[in-house]
Amino acid sequence: MSTVLVTGFGPYGTTPHNPAQLTAEALDGRVIVGAAVTSRIVPNTYFESIAEVVRAVEEVHPDVVVMLGEYGGRAMITVERLAQNLNDCARYGLADNAGVVLDGAPTVPGGPVAYHATVPVKAMVLAMRSAGVPADISDAAGTFVCNHLMYGMLHHIATHDLPIRAGWIHLPYLPEVAALDRNLGQPSMSVETAAAGVAAAIEAALLNPVDVDRPVASRLLI
Repeated sequence: MSTVLVTGFGPYGTTPHNPAQLTAEALDGRVIVGAAVTSRIVPNTYFESIAEVVRAVEEVHPDVVVMLGEYGGRAMITVERLAQNLNDCARYGLADNAGVVLDGAPTVPGGPVAYHATVPVKAMVLAMRSAGVPADISDAAGTFVCNHLMYGMLHHIATHDLPIRAGWIHLPYLPEVAALDRNLGQPSMSVETAAAGVAAAIEAALLNPVDVDRPVASRLLI
């Protein structure tokens, strides 16, 4: 049986409830087009997050890795196309959960400037839209731990020549987080909708070893 590893983060910064954690937990144990889903919640910390997912890969031996994170302010689920070799959370006024603040530091000194996701990004977005879940492609994964972990895992897979496809999905705020005074007016999405979208995306990843070859209309603003 094929396997899919899904990862998510817990609370961090000013986010007391992370949709990545709750969505990953909602998908844990599911079987999607014959593939078993195993979820892991990893620390929202630089470098330790990569080490944790590497250990999970060695344990689960997945065919596909789908990593989840929160991107507050986005109204849709977004599938990231690129991860860059740059960490800068100082610009956000944030530290990781270990209190570390990076300002321009690389994930891998001397490593490639960026990696492309190896999952079928277009097919995943189209599948989520077909399932009634708003979704789009993103070319900006930020410079915090989400981008860091995406880059780190793509680098690990590439340098170890592993037969694994991997990518990143960002989720909007949960409604209870968007309801906080500091976030009023921000878009949100329920766990149920997010889980339905990610499940559709995973199905598309499993069914499409090569991405679809046609343009996908985009309305992503940030």
